[in-house]
Amino acid sequence: MSNQSRSTTPNDPWQVGDVTLHSRFLLGTAAYPSPQVLHDAIVAAGTEVVTVGLKRTLAAAGDNGFIAMIGAVLRERGARLLPNTAGCRSAREAVQLARMARELYDTPWIKLEVVGDEHTLQPDPFELLAAANELVRDGFVVFPYCTDDLVLCRRLLDAGCPLLMPWGAPIGSGQGLLNPFALRTLRERLPDATLIIDAGIGAPSHAAQALELGFDAVLLNSAVAHARDPVAMARAFSLAIEGGRAAWRAGVMAAQDFAVASTPVGGEPVLLGEAPSAGFA
Repeated sequence: MSNQSRSTTPNDPWQVGDVTLHSRFLLGTAAYPSPQVLHDAIVAAGTEVVTVGLKRTLAAAGDNGFIAMIGAVLRERGARLLPNTAGCRSAREAVQLARMARELYDTPWIKLEVVGDEHTLQPDPFELLAAANELVRDGFVVFPYCTDDLVLCRRLLDAGCPLLMPWGAPIGSGQGLLNPFALRTLRERLPDATLIIDAGIGAPSHAAQALELGFDAVLLNSAVAHARDPVAMARAFSLAIEGGRAAWRAGVMAAQDFAVASTPVGGEPVLLGEAPSAGFA
């Protein structure tokens, strides 16, 4: 069975606007040991959405090899590019960079990132919302990278964002889902919203947990790029995401605060073992 068939489920699609997707694994492109490893990881992941930072691309000083490679693998896989505004510190800067990305990559999709704290790289909620409002009015399909704050998430949806990308933990930390309660609350309070966990995922089990909570997809980069074998790790994440989604659809049992016997015992006692003798009374 191919990696592509493992990582996609044709009978379980999801939507971004008018675009239908099947893979629930979105993959970043930074920090890979080589372009070939990145290419092979994208193939192993079976991803249909690949994100790239415009600032990093511009910092390549005119080297178009990376852009050409990304374009080739996207065409090969039938995948879509999701440019991002990583590194921006204000709404104005993010909007300018988004418009450059639209011209360069010919796509209205943009992953909107506006950093508010240099230590945690936590998104700035005020600048993020301001940028989202302007970009939606400008015709962008905005993927906002945000915290798990319910009120902010509602405001971003009200602004016209088709989905939300709350963090699981600080970006690149690999700590997993630090606040499952807040994430579970988002899923329960925003039942019709498309929710993608972005940032902080370090192991396939973290990705499976996100899908088991009912999130629609995950986006990650460092956990694959920094693995000893990025290609094998991409496949491991693909399988974990598929398993987590299958578990959500099957119905994960509710946790209990006390023991619950799997085989109920009631009424008369039952003796197990040899049959009683004829004279047993």
